[in-house]
Amino acid sequence: MATLQKVVRSTVIDAPVERVWEVLRDFNSHDRWHDVVERSRIEGGERPDQVGCVRAFTLRDGNRIREQLLALSDEEHRSTYCIVEATVPLLRYVATLTLKRVTDGDRTFWHWESTFATPPGRERELSAMVARDVYEAGFENLRRHLLGGTGREAAPRGTWTSIASAAAVETREVRVSRYGEPEVLEPAVGTCPPPRDGELRIRQRAIGVNYLDVYLRRGWIPHMLPVPGIPGMEAAGSVLDAGPGVSGFLPRDRVAYLCAQPGAYASVRCVPADCVVRLPDAVDDETAAALLLKGATADYLLRDLGRVGRGTRLLVHAAAGGVGLVLCSWARHLGATVMGTVSSDEKARVAREHGCEHVVVTADYRFAEAVHRVCGGADVIVDGLGDAAADENFAALAPGGHWISLGQASGPLRPIDPNRLVEKSASFSRPAVFHYVSTAAMLRERAQRVWDALASGAVRVPPVGRYALDAAAQAHADLESRSTIGPLVLVA
Repeated sequence: MATLQKVVRSTVIDAPVERVWEVLRDFNSHDRWHDVVERSRIEGGERPDQVGCVRAFTLRDGNRIREQLLALSDEEHRSTYCIVEATVPLLRYVATLTLKRVTDGDRTFWHWESTFATPPGRERELSAMVARDVYEAGFENLRRHLLGGTGREAAPRGTWTSIASAAAVETREVRVSRYGEPEVLEPAVGTCPPPRDGELRIRQRAIGVNYLDVYLRRGWIPHMLPVPGIPGMEAAGSVLDAGPGVSGFLPRDRVAYLCAQPGAYASVRCVPADCVVRLPDAVDDETAAALLLKGATADYLLRDLGRVGRGTRLLVHAAAGGVGLVLCSWARHLGATVMGTVSSDEKARVAREHGCEHVVVTADYRFAEAVHRVCGGADVIVDGLGDAAADENFAALAPGGHWISLGQASGPLRPIDPNRLVEKSASFSRPAVFHYVSTAAMLRERAQRVWDALASGAVRVPPVGRYALDAAAQAHADLESRSTIGPLVLVA
């Protein structure tokens, strides 16, 4: 009996394990990505993931092979198959391929091994053929396939640097040339340069509008947006290409980002890859652009600062706004008693639909008496109103309460006197979301909790207001007029 040969090869693919497995679990996919295969079919009309199915294929050198799928595990990302009949003299051939997740950069470890016998004297020749022409070539072919190649041209070596374009591309954008009212937002046409080290270039389809953009446009944080400049902190779209040193993303990947550097009001933009997350199929671009920053904000407010749980008395200002609706919905799911302020009866209705049990309709920032009447005071206040509501916020706090100043729609807060906080043993914080997503891992973790909350219904998708990118000025005007409900996005 001939001695069995064993061939083992492994590699790392710069793609998440789910993407690689999506291709490899299809037992009839190799004629689309492996350049030694001319054509392939599954016999008997069976599914290509059906254990026991047989694929018959022809190699480009004219050899013919029939292989049978012996085992397939989606949980372990593993498949095993054998040769049933072949013109290539590989006898008793059994092969297994296994994928494992590489957490560094969200890449995939691919292990491929086989055992087989050969005619006497051909052991070295056929072992080298399997290792080189099947496994090693297959690794390169699949890399190219995932990067958008056809699988037939010469395989590029290296990683992302080999596919990043050297050319700038045209982009539509909205610029601020001077600080001021919404009309300073001016549409323009520019160019987006190739991505630099560690960057992704993204074709943006939806761009989130946040009150922070208003502060930047007004010049309240000039060091963050010097003029001329482009506002905007988040968007969703698809990867175009990447600079050196980027792994874990592929062209056409659907992504969203939350970036501490403004510049999102554009149709194409380069951003650091550490600011980018891939999108689940269930989350569309507009929802992602509307909720990534706001959802991550709600996550750290509820988990880290407010520690909101069953019985927490939570007061949310602008409860029908983008952050407000997410907070109300999520906090109610956690068992909190949720109170909110809004400026109209229509907003009150929407806030109630999203989990706000007790709504105060007020146009003059008076709400403390109603809060005490409902529950005796608030354990946590999330305040985006600013200075005009400062005294009422302190009055609405319960002893030991935490006042979180999230924004300043009515103007910057006056300095808070620590001695006044002592009157209620109260605490005060003024957080910024970027400190809570300061690493790629932190952003991925918070984003995943947002997507999971959407999937479970813990967060109900709010109504999203849509504006064309060129209409950014109108979006800002509507946002500042307090006439909008829910988050706003610009569609590029």
